[in-house]
Amino acid sequence: MNLALKSLVTFVAGTALGLLMTWAIVGRGMGGDVRDGPWRTSLLTGSAQSGLYLRASVALHGLLALNRNETIYYTAVTDSAGDTLRGDCSYTVAGRDPPSRWWSVTAYGPDDYLIPGSNRYSVTKNSVAHDRTGGFSASVSQKPQVADGIAVAPGPFSLTLRLYNPDPKVAADPAHVVLPVIRRERCP
Repeated sequence: MNLALKSLVTFVAGTALGLLMTWAIVGRGMGGDVRDGPWRTSLLTGSAQSGLYLRASVALHGLLALNRNETIYYTAVTDSAGDTLRGDCSYTVAGRDPPSRWWSVTAYGPDDYLIPGSNRYSVTKNSVAHDRTGGFSASVSQKPQVADGIAVAPGPFSLTLRLYNPDPKVAADPAHVVLPVIRRERCP
């Protein structure tokens, strides 16, 4: 093999490996991740400590995200039992209002965008019915039967829980906040 061909092969292989590693790092996020049941957040998102890769991940997955002083974002790709969220299944998101001024739960497709064809992307603190103890529940399925449901499409999806103006204890210890559970109700 001549020197020019060796150089070209080395350049192509190095570029491909670099792009693959960048995609893997940016796609998965970088550092500061904490879990609270099925929900996951990053302690570094929206802070001065977030590095190049985390900022790139937020730019890729968190379009128009606010900083941590205004909003804390939790994402779930599994239910509370650890099974992957699937659009052909039905779920209930239930709990009490998280400690924040206002909250919402939104469903996203595998491309991190709102699910096409859905007319109910989200539920909020004000759109779900609360029982006399302050608890709430919302359905997540392809055809939610109630007004406080989220419509999803077949295939994998994620749920994002946004806590707007969260209580300071949420920022101090986001892994131990009482967040809603995600229960699988029915699956084909």
